[in-house]
Amino acid sequence: MKVSPIQFFRQVRQEVKKITWPSKKEVTQVTTVVLFIVTLAAIFFFAVDVVLAWVVKLILGLGV
Repeated sequence: MKVSPIQFFRQVRQEVKKITWPSKKEVTQVTTVVLFIVTLAAIFFFAVDVVLAWVVKLILGLGV
């Protein structure tokens, strides 16, 4: 079924009106949680990287 461009844009406008945008408080809360989790993940992967590097050096006899 073909839709004319005018009808298409009317439908798009109707759908856009149905969008519910998050409040400023919700955006702030979600952003804070995301930054916290990203920071925890970065610390975790840094620690794992340091430990694995030490283990590899130990196994290869390069460690002190």
